Amino acid sequence: IARQIKNKYLENVVFSILPGWRAEEIAAALPSSGIEVSPSDFLAVVQSPKNLNLPKFIPEGASLEGFLFPGEYTIKREISPSELVQIFVDRFDSEVGENIRSEIESQGLSVYQGVILASIVQRESYNDPERDKIASVFYNRLAQGINLETDPTVQYALGYSKQYGWWKSPLALSDLQVKSPYNTYLVNGLPPTPIANPDLSAILAVAKPAVTDYLFFRAACDGSGTHVFARTFAEHVANECK
Repeated sequence: IARQIKNKYLENVVFSILPGWRAEEIAAALPSSGIEVSPSDFLAVVQSPKNLNLPKFIPEGASLEGFLFPGEYTIKREISPSELVQIFVDRFDSEVGENIRSEIESQGLSVYQGVILASIVQRESYNDPERDKIASVFYNRLAQGINLETDPTVQYALGYSKQYGWWKSPLALSDLQVKSPYNTYLVNGLPPTPIANPDLSAILAVAKPAVTDYLFFRAACDGSGTHVFARTFAEHVANECK
């Protein structure tokens, strides 16, 4: 008993995935967590999953970006990269049940497409009550064939820099011209994969979007972190902070 009390090495550790993290950010948190999985080995499984028990709604061969469910986990230190990734995906499958998946499909999206959209909603706002309105803007744009023009997809396309990390903010006008299938300023429709790992709130916003005719939103001028919405471009311009 005395030896155990003195032993600081615990078999299990607590590990957290923050909502909106991309897979590389999860990997970067591993070395200081006590989990004996290297970032490179973790990312190799995420980007090219093999021999995992994956839900059928994840396309074969697809990266698991978007399906590493945010939250707190108790993880064994000595665990394989595949076992670690499987735990995160299993949590997604448990939390995002059949009813939610059916509601996403009722919006005209596959579950995979719904997670793509949820990852964008996640990065656009951390204010839960307005997420369904943000989702409605993107649904309205998709229905009308308007480019989504959402900054997080450009941030994802730009990738990592020592100057700004993984999510450059603010973006420069020149950034909006980056040639990438993820740049929704230039490419119509959804990006090819999720850009982050959304939490349940963001996924529910996509499953149950508000019914609006909004086509635009921008950050509110009061510093609250919320957004103001507009139906026309003229209204959108009028909402600009003076």
